Amino acid sequence: MPDMLASAFATEGLVWLVAAVFVAGLVRGFAGFGSAMIIMPVASSVLSPVEAVIFLIVAEVVGPLPNAPAAWRDGAPRDVGLLICGAVMALPLGIWALTSMDATAFGWVVSGLVMVLLVLTMSGWRLKGALTTRLTVMTGAVGGFMTGFAGIPGPPVIMLYMASKLPISVIRANFLLYLVGLDLLLFPMLWAFGLISWPIVLLGALVGIPNLIANMLGARLFDPANERLFRGVAYLVIAASAIIGLPVWKG
Repeated sequence: MPDMLASAFATEGLVWLVAAVFVAGLVRGFAGFGSAMIIMPVASSVLSPVEAVIFLIVAEVVGPLPNAPAAWRDGAPRDVGLLICGAVMALPLGIWALTSMDATAFGWVVSGLVMVLLVLTMSGWRLKGALTTRLTVMTGAVGGFMTGFAGIPGPPVIMLYMASKLPISVIRANFLLYLVGLDLLLFPMLWAFGLISWPIVLLGALVGIPNLIANMLGARLFDPANERLFRGVAYLVIAASAIIGLPVWKG
């Protein structure tokens, strides 16, 4: 354990990781989503692809738990269950793609994917049509693949729910439950694939403490009336994170 602690604290870019996780916790506590798009570009700039995903899920799994009971009450657990069913089918394929990718290429893909999805979201592009069972499961599958491959499960689900007429409180609650469910699924799958790095698990657990605090603060800030301003700030933070995560800054 002392050796793992020393290894964790010696991680290159630790300050940036902690800062990204704290800001991500504020965003997720308030909006229910967006944290992976903040953490992954930074994590992929200092860790290997598999390590970045492990760090993400461990750092994030504890933070949202204090907000989960309220999310269960305010959300639609049945819809979240459909999303998770779809994700389960596609997660292994995403993990396989993750293990096959070069670290530099991974950094470019993650940052590029975040920027494309951010532009689409900011432009107002949305999925069209009713939120049918089939559409919900298919969206969960796309999110599951993206979770396994890049640790970014949210954008397909975000676009799905933005097309609905559900109250923002229900949308936020569903996001939170869906993302917690995926984190709990992904860790044992990575373990089954023999990909777990325990020093990175310890690092994620330690950094999860500021994530927990930030999630609680973000939840206190949640107010639908301030959504427009907060989303604008979140978009700027996500864009800055994607730029920081570009492999061009390495070396």
